[in-house]
Amino acid sequence: MSLIELKNVNKTYKNGVTALADMSVEINKGEFVFVIGLTASGKSTFIKMLYREEKPTSGTVMVGGLNVGKIRNRKVYKLRRKIGIVFQDFKLLPKLNVYENVAFALECVGMKEKDIRPKVLDALERVGLKDKVRSFPNELSGGEQQRVCIARAIVNEPKLLICDEPTGNLDPETSKEIMNVIESINKDLKTTIIMATHDKDIVNRMKKRVLVIDHGVLTGDYAKGRYKAHESI
Repeated sequence: MSLIELKNVNKTYKNGVTALADMSVEINKGEFVFVIGLTASGKSTFIKMLYREEKPTSGTVMVGGLNVGKIRNRKVYKLRRKIGIVFQDFKLLPKLNVYENVAFALECVGMKEKDIRPKVLDALERVGLKDKVRSFPNELSGGEQQRVCIARAIVNEPKLLICDEPTGNLDPETSKEIMNVIESINKDLKTTIIMATHDKDIVNRMKKRVLVIDHGVLTGDYAKGRYKAHESI
């Protein structure tokens, strides 16, 4: 059953640049999908469409049964509550400790503290940071900060986790650890993972479904284990 469906999606910016051209693709619940392409290929626009940072110029973007392009601005938060997002640059709140950074995502939706605590501790345990609850972001390594971001993204148990270059600022060994965490979330929680990346080593090692975008066009859709990246992506 599909969780995400794009039908004949086009995105043209006001400056005339076409970021996506007639894109159609379906992603099923529980899938792990890499989205790859060179800089300015359109993969970031594709990712942003899914959480309504961008709207299609034409065509339809469906996420969890919702027509994303039709959602009014004041209702976007309802979509994003169902989606976890992990960015390259962490975006942690520096004055909050690890526990507070993760809890903040639940406080924003009005959850009570007695309900927040077990969820936060469970998310931190899943990413291997239960012993860092009182640490602040500046006391953590880059890999640990990204683990906090992942915990924050999954604490509300989303059906979809979007990862936008989550290993872009990390060394190869730490990147591998982060990918192991993300893969375990996919396997254990059945969370659908959509990940944009430039890291060909990760793509080749993990052997997942791969979407290739080039100049706004979906030029390849490779089944699990069928894609081998030989050049820079």
